[in-house]
Amino acid sequence: MALVERKKRLARLVRAAKCPRLLYAQHIEQHGKGFFAEICARDLEGIVAKRKLGIYKDDGNTWLKVKNRTYSQAEGRHELLTRGR
Repeated sequence: MALVERKKRLARLVRAAKCPRLLYAQHIEQHGKGFFAEICARDLEGIVAKRKLGIYKDDGNTWLKVKNRTYSQAEGRHELLTRGR
């Protein structure tokens, strides 16, 4: 299924779960540069870009991670992610 269809289903499941620990993240379809600037201004790690009509494939070519180069907590992140493997 296309990303937009998967997200619609996920939103319904999250609402139905009525679990306060679950959060459905809205997606942004326009103004990506402005959105990324806001992410950087809030010192967040970055964004993930996906094609809205793209289907899910586990081949590493279906999305793009755009990192905030000034993210204050970037140092040491790799070590945290690989620890315990």
